[in-house]
Amino acid sequence: MTYPLVEVFESLQGEGRNAGRPCVFVRFAGCNLSCPWCDTDVSRRFSASLGELVAEVGRHSPKSVVLTGGEPTLVAGMPELVAALKGRGYWLAVETNGTNDAEWLAFVDYVACSPKAEFPGRLALARADEVRVVASSEDVVGFCRGLRGRIAATDWYVSPCDRGGEMDFATAKSVLSQLPGWSLSVQLHKILGFR
Repeated sequence: MTYPLVEVFESLQGEGRNAGRPCVFVRFAGCNLSCPWCDTDVSRRFSASLGELVAEVGRHSPKSVVLTGGEPTLVAGMPELVAALKGRGYWLAVETNGTNDAEWLAFVDYVACSPKAEFPGRLALARADEVRVVASSEDVVGFCRGLRGRIAATDWYVSPCDRGGEMDFATAKSVLSQLPGWSLSVQLHKILGFR
């Protein structure tokens, strides 16, 4: 069994409650959605076995790992990867679009769910630590309001949409003004120029 990967790299978490935390990012290839504004290349660049992937993570100094994508809940062998990394003392976070309520998510330390307003019927995840919705248009307000009854979470965020390298803060601000209890989550890594 091998894992389909885009990249493995070290950086700071740029979004949500853990912004600024040094992490190793494991970006898996493939996604089951195709958002028109997506800014992430999810094409497979290489594959690695479980041992190779754990060794690659170990070459970096942070003891925090973010499993991201693409969509990591679609990847076979995730329970084994989670067990191997937890066994080595890593704090694990997952970034998911929420279309899969994978059982292995119960064994990670933090789940960040980013459901897409463009695919409102696809949310399957029942619980996350944080929810981040991209303010791709003013129309996401109703979607966001409806999420409170569909997924349990501690923190609720609206993120500005990246439109060709420009963050659409105006729409995010307008959306936030209509959502009491929600906060702004900015992709700090893009603004500050780090990976």
